[in-house]
Amino acid sequence: MLKTKKTILIAACLCFLSVSSSAFAADNPQKPQSQFQFKKNEDVKQIAPRKPVKIKLHRSANGAYNWDLTGDNVDDIIRADARLRKQLKVE
Repeated sequence: MLKTKKTILIAACLCFLSVSSSAFAADNPQKPQSQFQFKKNEDVKQIAPRKPVKIKLHRSANGAYNWDLTGDNVDDIIRADARLRKQLKVE
């Protein structure tokens, strides 16, 4: 008995809320229409961020440095190698 009363009450509330929300939407004509048009830009789609050069720096027991460089762009790897050689004063 109590369970059916709760079910009827919940159903009545849901009906009331759905009717009142649709009535509110009909009464509010000032809601702006969206004028945006979405489309895919192929130029932006093909731009990918540049991956950085990964540097693994090793130091030997006598204090000398060596490193392993990995990356996608050869020019960036060469610049990183030259910069490391200059900063660490190697050769």
